[in-house]
Amino acid sequence: MTTPPGTAPAPVVDVRHLTVRYGDVLALDDVGLHLAPGRICGLIGVNGSGKSTLFTSLMGLLTPQAGSVELFGTSVARARKDGLVAYMPQAEGVDWTFPVSVSDVVGMGLYGRLGTARRLRAADRAAVDDALERVGLSSLRRRQIGQLSGGQRKRVFIARSIAQDARLLLLDEPFAGVDRSSEHTMTALLKALRDEGRSVLVSTHDLAGVPDLCDEAVLLHQRVLAHGDPSEVLTHANLALAFGPLPADLSPGAAPSSPNGAP
Repeated sequence: MTTPPGTAPAPVVDVRHLTVRYGDVLALDDVGLHLAPGRICGLIGVNGSGKSTLFTSLMGLLTPQAGSVELFGTSVARARKDGLVAYMPQAEGVDWTFPVSVSDVVGMGLYGRLGTARRLRAADRAAVDDALERVGLSSLRRRQIGQLSGGQRKRVFIARSIAQDARLLLLDEPFAGVDRSSEHTMTALLKALRDEGRSVLVSTHDLAGVPDLCDEAVLLHQRVLAHGDPSEVLTHANLALAFGPLPADLSPGAAPSSPNGAP
């Protein structure tokens, strides 16, 4: 459907009044979040601030106590069935010993559109090849996934999103444990995907890298403390709300990757 002239495009992510509890622990409290097409949004907060819970909610993997989540103007289940959303979990949530190749992992992004036999067709194999070429891993396509470096593993998941032609990428700490070269490669790749009209929600502790990577940022601590241009979100006052007291001379451009030692 074409957006009428003069009207804002429908949000890719539309979260309203989302509240999630784990027993007595409040993980998310009345969270609202809207993300437009073709944007990279950085999700910032200390461990335990609710970032992973928000990703899990966006994938429909838990039932909230209150609120709603829509992706592309429809239900999460429908968006997932149509292959519109792809998720990269934190590295520790993946079994890297599983006997699958790099090519196999990328091809898994296409399973939703295959028949019960789960066999890739010629067009699907071409999509996998193109995605691996784009992330620079064609030469490692037959290697077992656990034999790759941390940065290469993250690029495999991005390749899976590309092969799937997902329009929304949810990336939970994609830069954790990767070297600076891999981080630069992934940053350039995510920007290119953004320029194609895809949207990216990425959690990160690298505050110094947010202004370069992200079009907007969300500061989360159970609730959304700030959302907007990174320069407006990453202020000393806002960061202190999320991370606690900070050195007086700390500025967003010089911010450490993890204030107060947060990993």
